[in-house]
Parts: sequence; structure tokens; C-alpha cells
Amino acid sequence: MASVNKVILVGNCGRDPEIRYLPSGQAVANVSIATSSRRKDKNTGESIEDTQGHRVTFYDRLAEIAGEYLKKGRPAYIEGRLKYGKYTDQAGVEKNTVDIIATELQLLGGREGMGAPSEGEDGGQRRAAPAARPSAPAPARTAPAARPASGFDDMDDDIPF
Repeated sequence: MASVNKVILVGNCGRDPEIRYLPSGQAVANVSIATSSRRKDKNTGESIEDTQGHRVTFYDRLAEIAGEYLKKGRPAYIEGRLKYGKYTDQAGVEKNTVDIIATELQLLGGREGMGAPSEGEDGGQRRAAPAARPSAPAPARTAPAARPASGFDDMDDDIPF
């Protein structure tokens, strides 16, 4: 039987990424991503916002991109998989952890004075999509050329595929 372990997050970076390098030279970046949902309280009708923090780990080139371009408060789209673990704290109490191992990252929002990362792939496993880029202003046009009505006249010519 096939199985799926996939997580999609769209949220804001809770803190600047912490990047480190393993003895093998592999880059690892850890960050927290905050997601929020809203609901109405059944009794009072009041709107309640629920915010969750998610621990996200990036590896290899994706870790370097996250370390360079993710900053506290910046919105991001992240895909990955869940990884469960355990550790013993200083008081000797065993604790459970849930991490998201990121496989894709797309920066959302404006460029905020930063250059956009280029699209890259490492072994077909980890991808980083470029940050959203504002489109360049279209050059002034004179009279449009006559074309048959196809219903697509208002579409941008910048379709990426």
C-alpha cells in the first residue's frame, strides 16, 4: 500500500534561520514558521485567532537559500515531510518532537530590498523556487494589432510554462 507524508505550510518566519554545517560539509538551517487560523467562539460569537509554531529544517542548497533569504516576519510557502523524534531534557524528562523536513521553499511577498534566489535542484530532491518578483512595467504600445477574439486577450504574456 502506498503512503504519503507531505506537509504544506504558508506562514511567516518566526525567527531568523540558524544555519550550521555538519562535519561532512552539509548545510543545515533551522527556522520556525508561524501559521494562524481564525474561528468563531460558539458561546460568545467572538473571533478567535489560533497561532501555531512549526519547526522546519532545511538541508543542503535549500538550507543555504533559507539562511540567506528567510528573515523574521517574512512570509513563505514550504513543502516537506513530518519527522518525529524524542530527546531527554536536562531534568531527565523524555520529550517528543515534531519537525518538518523541507523539500521546497518559495518566498512570498515583496523583495524587500533583497535579490531573489535562483531556482535550483539538488539530486531532484530539494527545490527552491524563486521569490515572487514584481513584473516589469510594460512598454507603451501604439494601436494593438488586429487579432481574432480568442478569450485570452487579457492574459499576460509572462506565463512561465
